[in-house]
Amino acid sequence: MSSFPGLAHVAITVTDLEKSVEWYSRLFDSRPVLDEDEESGTFHHSVFALANGMLFGLHSHHGSTAEGPFDERRVGLDHIAFGCSQEELAQWRDRLDELKIEHSGIKHAGYGSGISFRDVDNIALEFFAPPA
Repeated sequence: MSSFPGLAHVAITVTDLEKSVEWYSRLFDSRPVLDEDEESGTFHHSVFALANGMLFGLHSHHGSTAEGPFDERRVGLDHIAFGCSQEELAQWRDRLDELKIEHSGIKHAGYGSGISFRDVDNIALEFFAPPA
């Protein structure tokens, strides 16, 4: 068996699919490549194609009710990090400023550097670069 495979896609559940599609379209500077009800009929998904074949999906489950905004302190997802280089972090900081998305600014640690920010459902996102 080869080494453990990397992630193929990430899918998150959102409260307002239309609002989230617009927010992520601005962030990714692209539109979804797939926008349809899943064949089981239990949810709708809008999927973005990112670099290196990675897919990022937004799900809206039919008949579901949200129990408040996302909180990484609950069991489940903590955050999603998008990989970049140290040089690209400043560009992403400037892009977030341009989009008027609040963020942490660039924070440095021994294991790498990152910029933390949140989507419209308060889901924690990050641009992350390994140490220089």
